Amino acid sequence: MISMRSIATSVLLLSLCGCLVGPNYKRPQVTTPDQYRGLAPSTATPQTATETFGQMKWWTVFQDKVLDDLIREALTNNYDIRIAATRVEQARDIVGITHADQLPSVSAGGGIQQVRSALNPGGPTFDTLFVQAQYIVDFWGQFRRATEAAKANLLATEYGQNVVRTTLVSDLASAYFLLRQYDTQLDYSQKTLLADQDMLKLNTIKYQGGESAKTDVLQAQLLVEQSEAQIVSLNQLIEQQENAISTLLGRNPGPINRGFSLVEQPHMPEIPAGLPSTLLQQRPDVRQAEMFLVSANANVGVAKAAFFPQFSLTGQFGAQSTSITSFLQGPATFWSLGGQALQPIYEGGRIRANYKLAWAKRDEAELSYKQSVQLAVADVSNSLVGYAQSQKFRAKIQEQTETYYETARLANVRFNGGATSFLEVLVTQQQYFESQLALARAWNEELQSYVQLYRALGGGWEL
Repeated sequence: MISMRSIATSVLLLSLCGCLVGPNYKRPQVTTPDQYRGLAPSTATPQTATETFGQMKWWTVFQDKVLDDLIREALTNNYDIRIAATRVEQARDIVGITHADQLPSVSAGGGIQQVRSALNPGGPTFDTLFVQAQYIVDFWGQFRRATEAAKANLLATEYGQNVVRTTLVSDLASAYFLLRQYDTQLDYSQKTLLADQDMLKLNTIKYQGGESAKTDVLQAQLLVEQSEAQIVSLNQLIEQQENAISTLLGRNPGPINRGFSLVEQPHMPEIPAGLPSTLLQQRPDVRQAEMFLVSANANVGVAKAAFFPQFSLTGQFGAQSTSITSFLQGPATFWSLGGQALQPIYEGGRIRANYKLAWAKRDEAELSYKQSVQLAVADVSNSLVGYAQSQKFRAKIQEQTETYYETARLANVRFNGGATSFLEVLVTQQQYFESQLALARAWNEELQSYVQLYRALGGGWEL
């Protein structure tokens, strides 16, 4: 008779002699440049800063307290964030389910059987209790590889949550800056409307006194109507933008608090971008792509293990008696132990096709990972160029606006002195007003580029 000790010894030997089939993961070689294209000359040398722009916390990057409060609220209440958190919990539960395959399953049962017949009408009633266990020895590492894949998917889901977080931070900052652009343009429009109304009153008085033509009144009226139309349009855009921000906050549509004005928003003129190789650790989407590769690599081992025999062990212990008092005594107890090996012989090519499929998915995941690195480097380079050029563009529009202001002022002086017609005032005032609106857009574009660069460098997900 086989003893319990010999069975336990056999199980231990099988476990110790087991192996992990399939490739062990090794990070693929990726080519990254020594530095980003688009770096300002003063930052093109190796960085000496202790942390890069992407490693800075979002509340140090965006120093408007109202914006920081909005971001904190969004990170708590935004539905995309909350959905991502549930996905992490799901992935964690899947790890637990998958890991359970490495452990034996134990179940218990019992029953009552009453025996009666014509020859034995007073037959006995049998009471039975039993415990049974089943264990599939993970000799080839099939279950361990599956657990490895599940853990990698869990990490990928956590990095996916970080992608949602950094996206939300950047989207909210972008939406807030756009709202401040509309506020600035509305302020310009309201001030321009007051000036235009004063000019209309003056021209009307001159016309009534016979000092100017009717056309001067009509042209002044055009300036008023232009400003009024712009105010109506901006009020619409402001309310719609507030609604969009409310959605990001997980609120119903409503008003949004304001902090610094558009031109007062603190932002760094030069960015410590760091080295491109740091993106492999800083960008959550790159790390997520790598975890998908780790998972696909482990699944190759799962598929390969299907070629080999599977060893299973079963055991049962129980007791049967016609009386409760005789349980666990003498011949009333029973037990059984058994082992089985199952080797697949013919599956119609299913096992081999599944193995080839696992390799194909692994190759796809590796290419996706390498592509994510390349796209991340390009994203940062484009953002660096965009931020540097947006600063220059805003400065030029600012100079242009100052020139238009002086041109409009002189035209008004010439008109009041009778040296020119009101048409010149009309044209220069329109140019100055449009340049003011363009300057607000330029400030916003500079801040949008600032946000995009922070996101491209992987910033915003670390709390």
